Amino acid sequence: MSQHPARPASRWRRSSYSTGMNNCVETAPSGGGRLLAVRDSKDIGLTHLAFSPTAWTSFVSGLKR
Repeated sequence: MSQHPARPASRWRRSSYSTGMNNCVETAPSGGGRLLAVRDSKDIGLTHLAFSPTAWTSFVSGLKR
């Protein structure tokens, strides 16, 4: 995981489970598809985090436990 300026070239996506109250995260492909950018929907102008596919899968698996 690393921090990057909030400007991936892709379109950001939000979970279909989001209530529209900006209490979620948004994701977008980054780094030519090698990374997944993640940002806070409440403050989209701030820095985003970038995960490798393996790191993102591990992170989400940990949340499900």
